[in-house]
Amino acid sequence: MEWDRGAHVEQRPQTGGEAGNSRLTALTAVALLVLLAVEGATLLALQSLLSVHIFVGMLLVPVVGLKLATTGYRFFSYYRGRREYVEAGPPPILRRLTAPLLVLSTIGLFATGVALAALGPGRPLVLGLHKASFVVWVAAMTVHVLAHIARIPALGALDVRGGKGIGGSRLRLAIIAATVFAGAVLAVETLPLVAPWAHLARIGE
Repeated sequence: MEWDRGAHVEQRPQTGGEAGNSRLTALTAVALLVLLAVEGATLLALQSLLSVHIFVGMLLVPVVGLKLATTGYRFFSYYRGRREYVEAGPPPILRRLTAPLLVLSTIGLFATGVALAALGPGRPLVLGLHKASFVVWVAAMTVHVLAHIARIPALGALDVRGGKGIGGSRLRLAIIAATVFAGAVLAVETLPLVAPWAHLARIGE
């Protein structure tokens, strides 16, 4: 008997199920790309913008965590055999091959970045790991973005425009807002960690 997709849509949980997960992932990706663009811009004049680099990096931590959570949930739901995730199908083979590298390099990049901020200057090993993670992350992230860039804006805009078709639109928008707010609080609370790096940047000028 052929599966009735219309009935499936009506039985989705209020969070939107698989489609809701896709929209939340897209919304998170949009926020992430905007913040990463700002963070990337600081690299053009890192010595003078080091304070901004650290601040935005801290702001990014909860957003990155949410992105890993939504994609991780999708991964485990698919391999646990949840019907709607299986019906949606696996990602293309290239994305499946690069995903572990992207996840590991992302964790490495932000873990070493937070460690550098917390420990202060004079940690050449951590700094070296941070730079190495960045090189790997850029390569993996480039593949990831190119594979998704055509659909992310349109998918992310669905909830902003009213989220018709599935439930949970307001919840997803609230999650994004709360995550960015949490990032801003973290960045502000860790501002004292910037001082040693700002002092080092002034010495190097």
